[in-house]
Amino acid sequence: MNRLAGMTSPYLLQHADNPVDWWPWGPEAFEEAKRRDVPVLLSVGYSACHWCHVMAHESFEDDATAALVNENFVAVKVDREERPDVDAVYMEAVQAATGQGGWPMTVFLTPDAAPFYFGTYFPPEPRHGMPSFPEVLEGVKGAWADRRDEVGEVAERIVKDLAGRSLAYGGDGVPGEEELAQALLGLTREYDATRGGFGGAPKFPPSMTLEFLLRHHARTGSEGALQMAADTCEAMARGGIYDQLGGGFARYAVDRAWVVPHFEKMLYDNALLCRVYAHLWKATGSDLARRVALETADFLVRELRTPEGGFASALDADSDDGTGRHVEGAYYAWTPDQLTEVLGAEDAALAAAHYGVTEDGTFEHGSSVLQLPQEAGPADADRIASVAARLLAAREERERPGRDDKVVAAWNGLAIAALAETGALFDRPDLVERATEAADLLVRVHMDESARLTRTSKDGRAGTNDGVLEDYADVAEGFLALAAVTGEGAWLDFAGFLLDLVLDRFTAEGGAFYDTAHDAEALIRRPQDPTDNAAPSGWTAAAGALLSYAAHTGSDAHRAAAEGGLGVVKALGPRAPRFIGWGLAVSEALLDGPREVAVVGASGDAVFQELRRTALLATAPGAVLASGAPDSEEFPLLKDRPLVAGGPAAYVCRHFTCDAPVTDPEALRRKL
Repeated sequence: MNRLAGMTSPYLLQHADNPVDWWPWGPEAFEEAKRRDVPVLLSVGYSACHWCHVMAHESFEDDATAALVNENFVAVKVDREERPDVDAVYMEAVQAATGQGGWPMTVFLTPDAAPFYFGTYFPPEPRHGMPSFPEVLEGVKGAWADRRDEVGEVAERIVKDLAGRSLAYGGDGVPGEEELAQALLGLTREYDATRGGFGGAPKFPPSMTLEFLLRHHARTGSEGALQMAADTCEAMARGGIYDQLGGGFARYAVDRAWVVPHFEKMLYDNALLCRVYAHLWKATGSDLARRVALETADFLVRELRTPEGGFASALDADSDDGTGRHVEGAYYAWTPDQLTEVLGAEDAALAAAHYGVTEDGTFEHGSSVLQLPQEAGPADADRIASVAARLLAAREERERPGRDDKVVAAWNGLAIAALAETGALFDRPDLVERATEAADLLVRVHMDESARLTRTSKDGRAGTNDGVLEDYADVAEGFLALAAVTGEGAWLDFAGFLLDLVLDRFTAEGGAFYDTAHDAEALIRRPQDPTDNAAPSGWTAAAGALLSYAAHTGSDAHRAAAEGGLGVVKALGPRAPRFIGWGLAVSEALLDGPREVAVVGASGDAVFQELRRTALLATAPGAVLASGAPDSEEFPLLKDRPLVAGGPAAYVCRHFTCDAPVTDPEALRRKL
């Protein structure tokens, strides 16, 4: 019997009609494996994962393969986005054993949850040196029946090896000028000066590294750091990885030049990149940065916002190509004939030149992904706008990619921060409203009376999985941004509740953090990963939120925890800067102070509003802002901050030292 019906995860629901007798992760599945004396087949993936869908169609929907699974295994299906702790523990084992990882992740476990055989995608028949999935199943079945002692020894050795791994990072002091300079040098060596970005194919948008570069430029004046950030942002915005019609970024590019994306669109990518482009605009005034920040924000609201006010996790890469086949990129790619059908010959020729659509195609089957090639000449802006609007309208008639509607707390925290800041910077109060509504949903649905978080919800119903460190940290980050933008101190209070729980439930010896709480479900290893990958790690996100909260409140405990957590950046920053980008960005804030800004005055006063906007436009890394009436109880930073000569004033403190208050916006700008 398949037990996935009724789950909150869209990924699990995609498998609810499989002939495989799936179980959700839980003690009941392992008790069943013990009762039957069979191994557990653990399959981990996520809704927008292309190869997860492929393996599902090829194997899990195949009756013969399903019968082989059901007879010899207890099959457990996990959504990695709902259970990042389970995913992290077994991915560590897969990578240690095979040297690589990815999704779908396929792991065979003993009934005690100890792993003994690993893989990712397996084809239905032998292919490219890979065994078929039925061959793997038969091989594991035979080993379990005939070489049980050997299986047990392997499992015991793996568990012991994982348990013996510990992170000695932290406690060695915070990163300083030398480590951040070495990190910048390391990034310069890996920088692709021709195409932007870092490394080769596949090429991922380096949102957290870009944030570090922008903050480093703001603190030190490094033109090289700013140039790398600006050129990478322009290359991505002109490439196929960016949706030239509807806004928003795909997960990554399969090539070095950002031409062909892997078409899934993730909430976390777009939230992080929206914020980066807004910050690039603050640094440079770039029209392109402004446009992309706003288009990405509008994409988030238009395509990922749920009826309850939160933001859905992802859009799939695949959709129906019009023939009944689900094909990757079918929704986004265009042929010259399709352009002509929508636009007519003359405008189709203009569109092809403007968007880089060729007869041979840049993608598959003669189709092209729309780009803005550097060499494209100037065109009539109104005519291009008309072309884009007609193409977008025609695209809306295609079958849309599937949407993973679950609301993940951490990623919604990132979206709240991005929309709040973008709305404030570009005078879009509607975006601030959407951020506030998402924050309200997190408080109402995800947070209990003791401020503990549930990781996911769907259709306004909370899931059953506890929040992990990144949930607490990223939601706190979102609330802190919302507090600065709205001037409502309640959001600072909510952030404080969450960060107190981080101190109480997630801290380890020597300044380190665990990804799961001390009272969370015990796995074969308590996960602990400081590296920033697709999104900030819980570890570095916690350090950032703790640092900002300490700047707001003066809390020594929160600042000490932030500094302790940044010890990992001192260790990893010079050696692997691409994989600790958010940690480097937080370290820039630490070296800069971060600056504490209090703006006091009457809300209707024009000078007060101008001082407040000047503070919001500040490029100083990690600067925190409190604004309101003098001596207001909304924010601790407003205490003992009087008006100056009866008028609005701004107070700036840095490194535990405060400057004299200023009343002139230009003077405030120079301080920030």
